[in-house]
Amino acid sequence: MNIGEAAKISGVNSKLIRHYEEIGIIPKASRSESGYRTYAEADVHILSFVKRARNLGFSMKEIKKLVSLWRNKTRASSEVKTLALKHVEEMEKKINELQEMVKTLKHLSKNCHGDGRPDCPILNDLAGPK
Repeated sequence: MNIGEAAKISGVNSKLIRHYEEIGIIPKASRSESGYRTYAEADVHILSFVKRARNLGFSMKEIKKLVSLWRNKTRASSEVKTLALKHVEEMEKKINELQEMVKTLKHLSKNCHGDGRPDCPILNDLAGPK
C-alpha cells in the first residue's frame, strides 16, 4: 500500500510516517519501481503501535525501545515492565507538580480582590521575593 493508505489505516499522518522512518522508529519503506514508498501490513501494525504508545505519553526514545522490544520475540518481559513503570513514575511526578501548581494558583486567586485596586497577590507571587 502507499503512504496515504498506510496513514489512513494506522491513523498516523504521512508526514509523521516519514519522520518515524527518518529517526528509525519504523523500518525504511520499500520503494516501487517509480520510487514511491510502499508499506506492508506489518508496517501499518508498527505505526498503530507507535500511535498507541504516543497516546500513552511515551517519549520517542521510549517508543523506539518499545518497538525494538516488541519486535524481539526473545525479549524478557521484565524489560518492558521496567520501562512502563518508569514512565508511570514520571507521569505521577508530573501530576503531583501540576496539582501543586493548581493549589498555588487557587490560593493566590482566592486572595486577589479582583477589583479596581492595583494590589494583586498573583502578580506579587510571580514577581518573587524583592
